[in-house]
Amino acid sequence: MCEVNGVHNRSAVIVIEQRNVALIKRVKNGCCYYTFPGGKVEEHETVEEAAIREAYEELGLVVTLGRCFLQVPYNGMQYYYFAKRQRGIFGSGTGAEFIAMSPHDTYEAVWMPLQALLQHDIIPIEVAQKLFEEA
Repeated sequence: MCEVNGVHNRSAVIVIEQRNVALIKRVKNGCCYYTFPGGKVEEHETVEEAAIREAYEELGLVVTLGRCFLQVPYNGMQYYYFAKRQRGIFGSGTGAEFIAMSPHDTYEAVWMPLQALLQHDIIPIEVAQKLFEEA
């Protein structure tokens, strides 16, 4: 279990199926990059609860969490959990990010082959590098 020691923490999930990892493709002001599905830990929830909520909001998946894969310090702490899909339709997330999209500011749930992780701009790169090394 990851321990919380800051007020601006972020939780995210790492969902891997058939050697592909679920990511959020983000296009903003002409720049394209990828992030692991996740977001801010709300005041009333644990980092684990936040990861589960974010998986549903951003991917449309109900997940169970596995181990905490990595903690990355950045404006607080970011927690990355392995997660396994229990049910849901991939890409059916309905979080606020999807409602506020415009042609120049988009979010899209995508699958990326693990072996392609280092060929793309993925934030944070530390998580992508470690996943690639362990794949």
